[in-house]
Amino acid sequence: MMMQGLCMKFLEGVLIYLVAERAEALGSGLLQKGCKSSPNQFIGVFAQNRPEWIISELACYTYSMVVVPLYDTLGPGSIRYIINTADISIVVCDKLEKARVLLEHVERKQTPGLKLIILMDPFEKDLKERGQRCGVQIQAMLEVENCGREFWHAPVPPRPEDLSIVCFTSGTTGNPKGAMLTHGNVVADFSGFLKVTEKVIFPRQDDVLISFLPLAHMFERVIQSVVYCHGGRIGFFQGDIRLLSDDMKALRPTIFPVVPRLLNRMYDKIFSQADTPVKRWLLEFAANRKKAEVQSGIVRNDSIWDILFFNKIQASLGGCVRMIVTGAAPASPTVLGFLRAALGCQVYEGYGQTECTAGCTFTTPGDWTSGHVGAPLPCNLIKLVDVEELNYFSSKGEGEICVKGPNVFKGYLKDKERTAEALDKDGWLHTGDVGKWLSNGTLKIIDRKKHIFKLAQGEYIAPEKIENIYIRSEPVSQIYVHGDSLQAFLVGIVVPDAEVMPGWAKKRGFDGSFTNLCNNKELKDAIMEDMVQLGKESGLHSFEQVKAVSIHSEMFTVQNGLLTPTLKARRPELREYFKKQIEELYSSISI
Repeated sequence: MMMQGLCMKFLEGVLIYLVAERAEALGSGLLQKGCKSSPNQFIGVFAQNRPEWIISELACYTYSMVVVPLYDTLGPGSIRYIINTADISIVVCDKLEKARVLLEHVERKQTPGLKLIILMDPFEKDLKERGQRCGVQIQAMLEVENCGREFWHAPVPPRPEDLSIVCFTSGTTGNPKGAMLTHGNVVADFSGFLKVTEKVIFPRQDDVLISFLPLAHMFERVIQSVVYCHGGRIGFFQGDIRLLSDDMKALRPTIFPVVPRLLNRMYDKIFSQADTPVKRWLLEFAANRKKAEVQSGIVRNDSIWDILFFNKIQASLGGCVRMIVTGAAPASPTVLGFLRAALGCQVYEGYGQTECTAGCTFTTPGDWTSGHVGAPLPCNLIKLVDVEELNYFSSKGEGEICVKGPNVFKGYLKDKERTAEALDKDGWLHTGDVGKWLSNGTLKIIDRKKHIFKLAQGEYIAPEKIENIYIRSEPVSQIYVHGDSLQAFLVGIVVPDAEVMPGWAKKRGFDGSFTNLCNNKELKDAIMEDMVQLGKESGLHSFEQVKAVSIHSEMFTVQNGLLTPTLKARRPELREYFKKQIEELYSSISI
């Protein structure tokens, strides 16, 4: 056993050396291609999660260059905008298809500054010839690395104030905004996570994290940085989210970073399998017994309830998960409480945004209560400021969440106007989210200042708050709430959950295929009744409740342009896409 342990340490040491050596070689190769060791030198990275993504990132940092991620699903218009705004002349990409997309922009004279595409995957001679015809050099990543080994340059380490990454956030309107983050910002943020989690969650060198959330987003990259700092390992998914369960079983990760939407799907899938009242009662009974253990500080996966009910669920995630980290959107307290019990692991929730690097609050280890996003990280201050139009006042412990600290970004690239909107003169980041301090010092997200509109009578409406309540309706997978100043009430577009809705409908006497159920007016009324009841229980005013809904059977997705790459609603696009249905809903009801 001792010899096996020594061999493992040796192999880990070799892997670390290989990554560092390849990063240095690639960075030297970039310098040979005319790049400068400067925080004004931007390098595009257009790839899914894989080891070469990290090697490319480290290559830039080794020589004080700046990474600019391009999303897989950002769309051609935004990719053109980013390349031109950041003056990117070199893009490192993974697949031939992406290289062809980049070449098309050059051929149409839309990105004249792009001069070199470095490919991670093998490619054919015809691609190189196509590049030559439009003035773009195509080279293999290994070829650039070999060039760097032949013409080696001494590393030029960055300073804390130097730019590390320009992370373009997709936004819900207009062009993407390039959040400028320094090395100091990144170190401050993951140091905050390290401090909060030291001696409780970490350190464990045998930890394995599965990387599938986009590396283009700071949430994934900060979590990875924390794991690296403790000597943990990263495994990368195959690239197809539909095969994530297979990847989990093969890798058997101990750390699982996830967005709330996936947690909700896990929860729905578990309960959809309890297809009789008796099975559901037994499942809830077992979960409640385990919830009681969690509340007393016992988190385990070897109880009698695990053996009888939850082992299969845990095995579907590889059987070794001891920690789930979630963020990027509000998570349902009901879902979090159930999964802490069912999965027998710690579930931590964070809150933040790209502009404060990733997180500014995090669940305090040992606090297994739900309904909040934890306490402020030690790397930043948080204050709440009045939002008079929505009747939130800091004197009552409510208001817009503002963040200040070394993790707060330096502004948006070449966009002084939007920088001034986000950062005030004292350096406070105005998040646009409305929070409330709870008695235990944690923060609860209760509303959204952005996307506010008025109804005809003058009432202010924050649709995302309403959507976050309605989404808890069991048959509802997605919801878009619409209203405007010329109308007196709200309407909604509902996308039912294809797996859950048939069973929910059957209990209420409705049978038929998913398509037939979506067209059933009585079932539509039942779904709306369930949503409105949830609204009443959550304290929505009458004017905040939808008065009519339309059922849509297809999901809002990034591919159809209705969601951003971070899975947020594109509200203008949704309004236009459902223009006809919205008009019909308003014409069908008079109040």
